[in-house]
Amino acid sequence: MKDRRIAVSLLVSLAVLALNAAAQKPDATTQVIEGIESRRQAYTNVALQIWKFAETGFQEVKSSALLEAKLAEAGFTVQKGVAEIPTAFVAGYGSGKPVIAFIGEYDALPGLSQEAAPEKKPVSTGAPGHGCGHNLLGTASMAAAIAVKDWLAASRREGRVRFYGTPAEEGGAGKVYMVRAGLFRDVDIVISWHPGDSNQASASSNLANISAKIRFHGIASHAAAAPDKGRSALDAVEAMDMMVNMMREHVPQETRIHDIITSGGAAPNIVPEFAEVYYVARHPDMRVLDGIWQRIIDAARGAALGTGTTMDMEMVGGVYNILPNAYLADLQRRNMQKVGGIKYTGEERAFAEALRRTMLDPGLPLGSEEVIQPPETHVTPASTDLGDVSWNVPTTEFTTATWVPGTAAHTWQATACDGMSIGIKGMLLAAKTMALTGLDLFTDAAHIQKARAEFDRRRGDVVYKPGIGDRKPPLDYRKAE
Repeated sequence: MKDRRIAVSLLVSLAVLALNAAAQKPDATTQVIEGIESRRQAYTNVALQIWKFAETGFQEVKSSALLEAKLAEAGFTVQKGVAEIPTAFVAGYGSGKPVIAFIGEYDALPGLSQEAAPEKKPVSTGAPGHGCGHNLLGTASMAAAIAVKDWLAASRREGRVRFYGTPAEEGGAGKVYMVRAGLFRDVDIVISWHPGDSNQASASSNLANISAKIRFHGIASHAAAAPDKGRSALDAVEAMDMMVNMMREHVPQETRIHDIITSGGAAPNIVPEFAEVYYVARHPDMRVLDGIWQRIIDAARGAALGTGTTMDMEMVGGVYNILPNAYLADLQRRNMQKVGGIKYTGEERAFAEALRRTMLDPGLPLGSEEVIQPPETHVTPASTDLGDVSWNVPTTEFTTATWVPGTAAHTWQATACDGMSIGIKGMLLAAKTMALTGLDLFTDAAHIQKARAEFDRRRGDVVYKPGIGDRKPPLDYRKAE
């Protein structure tokens, strides 16, 4: 009898110990968030290194190598140089289904060099800078992918985590070449984010975009002694610009057309035998934009005909508008609310106040960085090659307040925030939000099914066709900048 009581007592003690151990073991949400927090300094170092590298599209040699190395150290298998792009890569872990992908970008913008200071102060005048926060974008997505990978390994679940290293988002359409290469063909859900001045997850869209460099070839001659012998390539550029400017009255009002003359001749006393103009056109619907772009090219052909020159064209990029997914956006928003907004220290608030004094119209008030904004459905007046991904795989994107409220993208103010603690705090909020969304997708297949159903309904009978055709990636489109 005594032995039996001892045995029962031992069993009870073991049960209590097991319950206590279970109670002390962190749940998946806590595990993932703590995993990211434990590497806070390491991720900060990566983001700031990429900020200092400040490499433009398809030139991100050091930035991509750094991310590749960190993912390999974390246990991912890395495929480098995919889609005929030396700085594009795919890192993967696991087996089976589902396949959940995180998107990373890391290209900088020309001319936006800036110190992490609240007054305009370039590190190097005219040099590139991270005025769109891609140093944070790539690092946060990597942090989320690693956190989900660690959880997947510890829980011994089936499924695959992928990180897509996507270069040249700024005008180079790097993701479009990766989509065309079939690299997203087996992916179930794509999770992404973007730096911004607010915390928000919405089912919004943006503008489709087509860009090209149009070159005219004429005949050089002495502009005073023999002008009749010359045919001016610059005249062709100016004639094209005039025709496109007249066309602006006769396109849908949502259309945006921008251009710069990248080459206009060598000297005013020489009739220019070569000139080049770089055009970008946008519209919320790629089908409409295709027709507008054809009219722009017809204007170029007419300009060449009328000036006795010839023209050719190098396509730089062509990206679709984002196909929104409200179900996934809601999932991201709920996870962002779990993590919470951004809290400034006294020093950060002083930085923010000083930076806002340099803005014409700050818009959002200081303090809004602490709030998760309600969802809004709108068309953002910008473009991204993530749009092409979204027409092939259910995709979600959100923003966090990596910038002082009121800061616009592609400004020195954004570059300043992206290189200091305010940007880092927004980056970590994004990493945790994406990681928690990844957990949801791995633990409940219904999320993927519902997101896919919405994707199929919104896409309808549209057949995706890459706007880049069969062209090779323009690896040198930023080399001169």
